[in-house]
Amino acid sequence: MIKHVGRHNSKRVVIAYRQVPDEDHMCLVIYSESLPMRIHDEVMKLLESDAGQQANDFADALFRHTMADGVNCLTAIHRGGLLSKVPTNQVIVTPTSNSTVRLDELNTILTEIAKGEEATKKLANADAGQRWEGRELGEPVKTTAESVNPDGVLSDADIANQRLAQANKMEAEAKSLLAEAKRLKDEANALAPKVTKAKVTKAKATTTTAKKTNARKPTTTKKAAA
Repeated sequence: MIKHVGRHNSKRVVIAYRQVPDEDHMCLVIYSESLPMRIHDEVMKLLESDAGQQANDFADALFRHTMADGVNCLTAIHRGGLLSKVPTNQVIVTPTSNSTVRLDELNTILTEIAKGEEATKKLANADAGQRWEGRELGEPVKTTAESVNPDGVLSDADIANQRLAQANKMEAEAKSLLAEAKRLKDEANALAPKVTKAKVTKAKATTTTAKKTNARKPTTTKKAAA
């Protein structure tokens, strides 16, 4: 199973971003057959690597990858005008040769996975090539002309917005972790006096019991030898 691959209008694509910020119905793809050879080989090698397969969005792996000529891979693709914005419901994800799912459906499932077991079952059905919600997975739907970006080329502003959205998400996660850490510290500080008090009380009780026991013991004296 290979992630981040699919088809758009019968052309093979590598899915760089599953969704565009503020435009969840759009994604950014790379037409693999249109890539110059030097970039194509780098992208395919990275795609099949652990770094490429573990990335949530393949563009994250591209952003961290430097090609043999010293150029950042994502930068080379962007400058070459090789990133295209297309509707998610027109992209068919093909993780295996016999399983397909529309990207908009896949995005919905991945979003729902955190909500419980039902979403996980839907994802398993998608991998098995089964039907979902009465519609064959991978079946194309009609889209309006307004939903298609006329130029389909990623601008510098698009890249900037993407990085800003990622930074904001990371910042929000960091704030959440800091808040959770503070809550745990407050709980620990609230529990510490109780633990200390309990130890002192137990120690006092042990001392008192020992004194009472000693008080009940008879006093014996040795008689002097005649």
